Amino acid sequence: MKYHKLIAGETTGAYAMESPITEADILQMAQQLAMSRLSKGQTLSEPRHVFSHLQTLLQYHKYEVFALLLLDTKYQIIGFRELFRGPPEGASIYPREVVKIALEHNAAAVILVHNYPSGNPEPSQADRTLTKTLKNALNMIGTQILDHVVVGIEGGVSFAERGYL
Repeated sequence: MKYHKLIAGETTGAYAMESPITEADILQMAQQLAMSRLSKGQTLSEPRHVFSHLQTLLQYHKYEVFALLLLDTKYQIIGFRELFRGPPEGASIYPREVVKIALEHNAAAVILVHNYPSGNPEPSQADRTLTKTLKNALNMIGTQILDHVVVGIEGGVSFAERGYL
């Protein structure tokens, strides 16, 4: 992993590079920044920012990834865990494993997220069915699903915004 020296910019949150960088370097830095914004102890205050960070992390994968953003009772982040990977046609998701991870981390709430390598984030009927199954399973252990986010290069879809939850 390559690290570039950043120089503080004139405004807060702005940086200048000491040397030229490639698009791959920019993507890697964006993913590192997104991951730091989703690190333990951060509070979810702006859903659109969380959505943006999740998209930055997953939108360019060539394979499908299903992950959990684990939260405590104050909606502070406990952690971000990639649980399943699979071919572009879809990863196999096991509700039992999702429940197990939520219990291990004592999560009060979760945000489900997965990507569509095709780029089009429009949820399938299978996504909606899976969400309902996971919601029922997690409710049994007292863990709430705040959202299920599907991301791709073309954008993202929030199940909460669409009223699917």
